[in-house]
Amino acid sequence: MLSVVGCLADTHDLRLVILAAAICALSALTTVCLVSHARKGDDWVQAGWLAVAAAAGGSGIWATHFIAMLAFAPGVPGGYDIALTALSLIIAIALVGSGLSVSVMRKSTPAAWGGGAVLGLGIAAMHYTGMAAYDVAGHKEWNALIVAISLMLGAVLGGAALAMLLGDRGFRHQLPSAFLLLLAICGHHFTAMGAVSVTPDPTIVVSEAAIPTSWLAVAVALASFAILLLAGAAMALDVRDRRHAKLEGERLRSLANAAVEGLVVCTGDTIVSANQSFGRLVGMSQGALSGASLSAFLPAEAARLALASQPERPVEAELRQADGGMVPVEIIMQSVEHAGRPHFAVAVRDLRGRRQAERQIQFLAHHDSLTGLANRASFGKRLEQEMRAADTGSRKLAVLCLDLDRFKEVNDLFGHAAGDAMLQSVARVVTDELIDNQMMARLGGDEFAVLMPCDGPSDAGRLAEKILGTLRLGKAAGNSPQIATSIGIALYPDDADERTVLLNYADTALYRAKSEGRGTYRFFEAKMGADVRERRLLEHDLRHAVARGEMYLVYQPQTEVGSGDVTGFEALLRWKHPERGFVSPAVFIPIAEESDIILQIGEWVLREACREAATWPNPLSVAVNVSAVQIHSPHFVGLVHEILLETGLTPSRLEAEVTETALIRDPAQTLLTLRQLKALGLRIAMDDFGTGYSSLSNLRSFPFDKIKIDASFVKAVDSNAQTAAIVRSVLGLGRGLGLPVLAEGVETEAELDFLATENCFAAQGYLMGRPSPIGQFSRFTHSGAPAIEELRMRA
Repeated sequence: MLSVVGCLADTHDLRLVILAAAICALSALTTVCLVSHARKGDDWVQAGWLAVAAAAGGSGIWATHFIAMLAFAPGVPGGYDIALTALSLIIAIALVGSGLSVSVMRKSTPAAWGGGAVLGLGIAAMHYTGMAAYDVAGHKEWNALIVAISLMLGAVLGGAALAMLLGDRGFRHQLPSAFLLLLAICGHHFTAMGAVSVTPDPTIVVSEAAIPTSWLAVAVALASFAILLLAGAAMALDVRDRRHAKLEGERLRSLANAAVEGLVVCTGDTIVSANQSFGRLVGMSQGALSGASLSAFLPAEAARLALASQPERPVEAELRQADGGMVPVEIIMQSVEHAGRPHFAVAVRDLRGRRQAERQIQFLAHHDSLTGLANRASFGKRLEQEMRAADTGSRKLAVLCLDLDRFKEVNDLFGHAAGDAMLQSVARVVTDELIDNQMMARLGGDEFAVLMPCDGPSDAGRLAEKILGTLRLGKAAGNSPQIATSIGIALYPDDADERTVLLNYADTALYRAKSEGRGTYRFFEAKMGADVRERRLLEHDLRHAVARGEMYLVYQPQTEVGSGDVTGFEALLRWKHPERGFVSPAVFIPIAEESDIILQIGEWVLREACREAATWPNPLSVAVNVSAVQIHSPHFVGLVHEILLETGLTPSRLEAEVTETALIRDPAQTLLTLRQLKALGLRIAMDDFGTGYSSLSNLRSFPFDKIKIDASFVKAVDSNAQTAAIVRSVLGLGRGLGLPVLAEGVETEAELDFLATENCFAAQGYLMGRPSPIGQFSRFTHSGAPAIEELRMRA
C-alpha cells in the first residue's frame, strides 16, 4: 500500500501534477467569475450563465483528473474505458451545475453550503467514475478511510468556496473563492489517489477497446482548450464589466459631485459615500467622510427622528461643520439600494442663501432700496404707534414733509445717477441730525418725511432749521449739485388726529413753503387747506382739459407800424372750464409749468397753430409761446420737426417766442435747443424783453430774430418820460443789433403814433385787434394783407 504523500511523490510526474493544478486553478477562477455574472442576471440569462459555468467547472475538474492520471505511473500497462470516461465528464458537468444552481438561485448561506456539498460530491463522483474507467493490468485496492476523507474534503471545501462567493464584493472575494475551489478539486483528487493501490497481475490483460494514454492526452488537450476558451471569455466579460462598473461609478460620482446640494449615502448612522458639495458644506474632504457618523453632522435628535418618521419630506435642521459652526439646512431622506444592499440617501440643501434672501425681502418690504430709509408703509405704522404713545403721554407729535427743490432739473442736467446720489446724501445727512426717538422715511421720489415726538411747535421748528442749515452748508453736496429743500410741518393732535389727514396737512404746508420762495419751512395753517385743495382740483382738471376739448386757440394780429400791413398772428391759449367758465392763463399756465402738464398742452398748441396756419393762402407767420419746460425737454426739437412735416407748414412761417426765464435756468441747454430750431428754419423772438435778467447779454449770446417789448413799457409811453426813454433805448438797441422790434400792448392812437415817430418796426395790441378765433380774420388770411386802418375798425 502506498501512502497519500508517497503516492504523490513516488508514483506521479510532478511536472504533470503542476500542469493539472494550473488547469484546475484556471478552471476554478473561470467558474467563480461566471457564477458572479450569473448572480447579476435574471431568469433565462441566469440559467445560461449557470450552464456555461457548469461546463467550465465540470470540464475543468475532468481535465484536472485525467492530467493527473497521465502523471500517475504505477509501473503497469493501462488504458481507459471510453464509455466510463465520457460518463465521468457528464457526471462532473451535471453535478457541478446542480451545486452551482442551488447556491445561486436560493441566495442563502445554507443553500451555498448545500450547493458546495453537491459540487464536492460531483468532484468525487467524477473521480471515482474516472478511476473505474482506468483499465490496468493488475488489481486495484481502496483504503476506505482515505476515501471517506477525500469525500469530506471535497464537500467541505466546495461548500466553503460557494459560501465565500455569496458575499461577492468583486475580485477580492472571487479570488479566495476560486482558491477554495482549487483546494477542493486538487485536494480530493490526490487524497483519493492515495487511497488506491495497484497490485500487478500478468494474468490480467488490458482490454483492446480501452483508450490508450496518447488518445487520452488528446481528449485532455481538447478539454483544456475548451477551458481556456471559457476562461478567456469569462475574463473578457469580467474586465468589461469591471470597466463598465468603473465608468458607471465615475459617472455617478460626477453626477453626484455636479449636484449643488449635498448628497450622502448611509447605512444606519454610518456614511458610505458623500459628494463634494456635502464635503464643502461641512468643511471636510470627500474621502474623509466615508465611515464617519451622520449624527456628528446632524446633532439634533429631533431632526433625525423627523427624517425617520417622515421620509421623502423636507425637514429643516442645523448642520454642524468641522470647525463647530452651524449651518441652516433642509434635509430630505429617501431609501435606495447601494451595492445590492438597502441604504438611505440624504439630500442636504444649504439654506443660508435663502435665509439671506428672505431677510433681504423682509428688509425691502419695510425699507426703501435706494436710501435704506423706512418706506411709506413702515412710516405709516410707526406714525400710528407714536400717535397712540403721544395720547398716553400727553405729548405732541410733529410730522415734517421734505421735498427737494428743482430735483427734476438735477436728473435732466446731471443724469439719474446724480439724482440718486443726491437722494442718498439727503438721507444720510438728515438722519445724522436725528436722535433715537426720531425717524426719517422716503415716501417716494424726492419726498421724505421725519417723525418727531415733541413738546410743541418750537421743537419742530428748530429741527427744520437745523436740517435746512445743514443742507444749505453743502455737507451732502461734495462735487454734486447743491441740495436745497422745502419743509412742511403738521402737529398731532393740534392740526389733525388722523394719520392720513396729518400727512396731508404736512404736505399742504410743504406746498406753501415752495410757493413762498423755497428753501424754507412752514407750519400748517387752516386756511392753507382750502387753497391747496382748490389748486389740486384745478391741476386735476387741467390734465384732462385737452382730451376733453376744453382748450382752444385765439389769434392776435401783428402789424407793421410804417405800412400798416399785417405780418402775422400770435396764437394765444384759452381754457373754458365746464363749471368754472373761462380760466385765466395767468392762473393755469404756472400750474401747468410746475406739474409738467405744459408739455402735453404745449404740444397741442404747437400742432394746432401749425395746422391752422398751413391752411392760409396768405403766407403770414404764426407766433407760438414756448415754455422753459419745453425748451429743456430733450425731445422738443424732434417734436417740432415732426409737426412741421405732418402739417406741411413752411418752417420760416413759424416763430417761437421765448422768455428770458428760460434762458437763465440752463443757458447751455437753451442755446443748443435754439440753434437746433434755427437749423430747422424757425424764427426766434425774445418775448417780454426788459422784464428778466441780463437782457443785453442774452441778446448777444442767443440767436434771436426779433425783440418784443413788454406791454408794461408801452402803456402810456406817449405821456410818461421814463417809459419813453426806455422804449427809445430798446428801439435803438434793436437797430444797432439789426433786430426788428415789436411793441406789445398798444391800445391807443397816441401810443401807436409815438412808436411810428420812433421808427418801431411792428406793433401788437387791442388797438389793432383783440385776441379772437381765427375765423374772424379770414379776410386777412385768405385775401390780400389788410391795412392797419381796417384792423382798427374791426378792433
